[in-house]
Amino acid sequence: MSVLVVGVGDGKVTNNREDVLTTYALGSCIAVMTHDAAAGVGGLLHLMLPDSKLNEEKSAARPWMFADSGLHKLLTALQRLGGDRRRTNVWLAGGAQVLVQSDVFNIGKRNYQAIRKLLWREGLIVRGEEVGGTQSRTVRLDVATGRTWIKATNTNASSSAENGDLQWRLMC
Repeated sequence: MSVLVVGVGDGKVTNNREDVLTTYALGSCIAVMTHDAAAGVGGLLHLMLPDSKLNEEKSAARPWMFADSGLHKLLTALQRLGGDRRRTNVWLAGGAQVLVQSDVFNIGKRNYQAIRKLLWREGLIVRGEEVGGTQSRTVRLDVATGRTWIKATNTNASSSAENGDLQWRLMC
């Protein structure tokens, strides 16, 4: 098994069934996990901002960073590796408000609304999601099985969880 780490504002797509895609510490960012079982193709996007028009210069340099340009890159890369949108399953995680309770910018919420709208326009159905709240999340996608796993920090967690001993749970 090979673990491919997707950084903040980045994305990766693979057709190697031995790969597991993962991204860490999703706060207001959104992870978009995609999988086409028939083609054995998986992808993960860790988007930071809802709209590339917010900073077109940055969007040109880092298209994965934004919901619109990042999703376009993700779907294009999936298709290049044999994926078909009609068979593609999608999961979402993140979109939390972890830093300030009175976040006037509501970046997590705006990221979530933007990606849901874009996925709807593309005709893609979200099979599972864990979004919002105040928890930071880490996710992984097993390309061989299409299973998505998540673990989240929890301010009400037991002392073992506070020490970083959080358990992975299956999203779907």
